[in-house]
Amino acid sequence: MSTRSARYTSVAIALHWAIALAIIFMIWLGWNMEEKEAALQLHKSIGITILLATIARIVWRLLNPPPPLPAEMKPLEKTASHLAHLGFYGLMLAMPLTGWLLVSSHPRIDIPTVLYGTVSWPDLPGVDFLKNNLAHEIIEFTHSKLAWVTIILLALHVGGALKHEFSAEEGVLKRMLPGLFGKTDPPAAPPKGFLAAFGAAIGAFILIAGLPLLGGTSAPAPADTNAGFSANWTVDMDNSAIRFSGAHDGNRYSGVFESWTADIQFDPDQPEAGRASVIVQTASAKANQKLYTDSLKAAEWLNPDAFPVATVEITGMSATTEGYTSTARLELKGLSVTVPFNFEITFEGDTALMTGQAILQRGPLDLGQQSDPGGDWVGEEVTVDVNVTAQRLTGGQ
Repeated sequence: MSTRSARYTSVAIALHWAIALAIIFMIWLGWNMEEKEAALQLHKSIGITILLATIARIVWRLLNPPPPLPAEMKPLEKTASHLAHLGFYGLMLAMPLTGWLLVSSHPRIDIPTVLYGTVSWPDLPGVDFLKNNLAHEIIEFTHSKLAWVTIILLALHVGGALKHEFSAEEGVLKRMLPGLFGKTDPPAAPPKGFLAAFGAAIGAFILIAGLPLLGGTSAPAPADTNAGFSANWTVDMDNSAIRFSGAHDGNRYSGVFESWTADIQFDPDQPEAGRASVIVQTASAKANQKLYTDSLKAAEWLNPDAFPVATVEITGMSATTEGYTSTARLELKGLSVTVPFNFEITFEGDTALMTGQAILQRGPLDLGQQSDPGGDWVGEEVTVDVNVTAQRLTGGQ
């Protein structure tokens, strides 16, 4: 009869070490982020991964009970071991959940969570009542101190395992170490529940990540400009674009508005009579990184839920030695600014090719003024580049 310990299942061993190493790395990362956006997003991404892996581990443990502790262990030691395991499971849930709550209820900053730069992760619902300084400090304190609780419990856990491994008892450490299958007996029963455990984790991921879609989001339809004047050009939308760019944390960002319409009246012989009216669907803003795209939908940025369109009126055109100059009046989020808009036009028969640029300031448009009013992270200037290909309307002036 064998006197060796029965080992944990391979899945339990893999989940145990993956989660343990992820938690240790997370604690180190949390202490060394230094407000770096990329590190913060990685911290949040790994935290959600730990949460989902913990769901799988709990379901797996319920379906595959762990091997019994050595008979030589004292009853008090067995009780302490069980309590330590319960504590770890509680921490594996509490740490990511409090972190999720922390970013969901920040009273001033609304930075989206994008898992590994790919998948948008929503805020916890129903926590708006916690968006105050006192609640934020309590949640932040709890989240940070759970790291110390984890370190203390981890030290006790490792110390206890080593004590039993090198004492006269049969030992427990080898049961959870990979690569020691020849020194332990197989699990008492064949493993089961792989689909249930990982299906629960994947199902939770799909359900939570898909929550924003339940509200029904569709691509914004182009709006009629109702310019109030007769346009003599029609825009070729497939070959035209409104792009924006700027700086964030020392890096350049860029993006494009995917849905907009424009009415244009322009005669190169009488540029002073020219004008244009543009309507932009703010929800159509798409940046070069998903984090930026999601950020632009926040209330402190474009806030498309409350302000679905921005309008631009371009007037005061006049010819210069380098092309044309004009005045652009932008209305966004109920605010209005006027900036110079300089452009060039070339004509190829009845086709006009226009390139223009305007420089906007975030402050007057109330863009990002809660999280970064001083421009410490996001540059104050936003460059807007416009490329338009237009066809002259038959009979146009």
